[in-house]
Amino acid sequence: MSNDLIAKSSARRSAANMPDYEAARATFTWPAAKQLLNGMPDGKLNIANEAIEKHIQQGRGDQIALRWISKAGERVDFTYSQLDALTSKFANSLRNIGVEKGERVYSLLGRTPELYIAALGTLKAGSVYCPLFSAFGPEPIQSRMEIGGAKALITSSSLYRRKVKGIRANLPELREVILIDKELDDTRSYETLMEGAPEVFETEPMQAEETALLHFTSGTTGKPKGVVHVHEAVVAHNATGRLALDLRPGDIYWCTADPGWVTGTSYGIIAPLVIGVTMIVDAADFDAVRWYDILDQEAVNVWYTAPTAIRMLMKAGRDMVAERDFPALRFMASVGEPLNPEAVIWGNDVFGMPFHDNWWQTETGGIMIANYASMDVKPGSMGKPLPGIEAGIVEVDETGAHEATKPLAVGELALRPGWPSMMRGYLHEQARYEKCFKDGWYLSGDLAMRDSDGYYWFVGRSDDVIKSAGHLIGPFEVESALMEHPAVTEVGVIGIPDETVGEIVKAYVALKPGIEPSDELRLELTGHARKRLGPAVAPKEIVFRTNLPKTRSGKIMRRLLKARELRLPEGDISTLESDEK
Repeated sequence: MSNDLIAKSSARRSAANMPDYEAARATFTWPAAKQLLNGMPDGKLNIANEAIEKHIQQGRGDQIALRWISKAGERVDFTYSQLDALTSKFANSLRNIGVEKGERVYSLLGRTPELYIAALGTLKAGSVYCPLFSAFGPEPIQSRMEIGGAKALITSSSLYRRKVKGIRANLPELREVILIDKELDDTRSYETLMEGAPEVFETEPMQAEETALLHFTSGTTGKPKGVVHVHEAVVAHNATGRLALDLRPGDIYWCTADPGWVTGTSYGIIAPLVIGVTMIVDAADFDAVRWYDILDQEAVNVWYTAPTAIRMLMKAGRDMVAERDFPALRFMASVGEPLNPEAVIWGNDVFGMPFHDNWWQTETGGIMIANYASMDVKPGSMGKPLPGIEAGIVEVDETGAHEATKPLAVGELALRPGWPSMMRGYLHEQARYEKCFKDGWYLSGDLAMRDSDGYYWFVGRSDDVIKSAGHLIGPFEVESALMEHPAVTEVGVIGIPDETVGEIVKAYVALKPGIEPSDELRLELTGHARKRLGPAVAPKEIVFRTNLPKTRSGKIMRRLLKARELRLPEGDISTLESDEK
């Protein structure tokens, strides 16, 4: 590294929000972090109040809160004052159509201004905001709306026709569908609702423990889990945005996460707005030149992206950045899956600074372990726990959860409960929620190890959830969709490594007697899965097998499928019935 880059790195560290990690850990408390919020009378709280109204009260209403860049390159700015008026109109619109406090409002949209207005307007009204990934097919949408008891949905006419209209009869609780671009039968027009709604709304004062957000995450068996988060989560969003992402009021900030996932809500909406930044929202899909242009032309200070995107930029080559130096860029972070060491090194080479990996889950609601602006980055490590977070490596057996203290011991990554953004439950599944806790630990389901310097390293997942391009995919959902096809008798689904997206979905299919495998049938099954699940979730590879490895109780052994696919040791197969490899 040149002397100039060393000097810049030193200056960034000394100016960081948390210049001394150990000192911050020694003095940090969550009650003190809560005092940094605006709050509401009588100890009440509302995320929307912290994200919007606080800044207006403090005289920053004219600051740009959100800059939206259309696919054609058009830029549309929304100040905090304009965002306040628009979210108030949406909150009033919800009340006008009978959506009440505590009822669940879903969004099925891409990166459109209406999504951000709806999310914050829903919270302002005291209703519960539930984002859906716009690439989902009808079945994942239906299951998530059934579990959550969706009362209202905001979407586009195209998404409604293709993904919702055909399942609406199966969703009797869904009273209202709001379309952002037009009005169809049995729907309402967003534009008409907003035109007739007042620009003033008294933000609903909420108890800290009242539900604000409902996110869904997939499991290896059963239906998706509805993860419940409360308004007090904003305490952690504010603290982690400042400490883990080094965000400061007035920063230009770009989070590339899709708003249909938890990162796109926690760090694509809430944390940055609470801190008072200007958010960049790009409507277009990934394009390397466009991304470099945004970093340059928008003078982005803090950039939060994903390993898949970083690897795609690496694959595009360095020629397009040879003449750029991004003088405004101060901090780069990554989330969604473990960041390979090569990407950290590449960041140093191209941008003069590393990508800072961090770790958290839908269930934790916010960043728990991170590499910080003032710390040395160990390429490949997820970093160290946030101030206020106690993490450990535990070994779980029939006698309980036992913390492993020896450096580099592999065990389950666990956290001591009590942080504000910790999930408050899995909706309607108390027993499933309670299984996440043992002997005073929250068990993450991820395997990790801790080195002698206190850095944590991701090892793998203790379950079968597939992580592709930062999206969690439950194999059970994919298997269930394929099983609907009349030719299929059994399905086993696993994730296999892919250098671009982390993992791709691969399905092993056993056919019913008398049906022969063929390329035509494989294409038919692929199309069936894409129609049911959407292209982001459907399998990228399908192979036919006469039989699948199963336990004697009939459970398909995905672990064994994966071991054979990757030529890994098969481990204990004492419960295996005979099968065809």
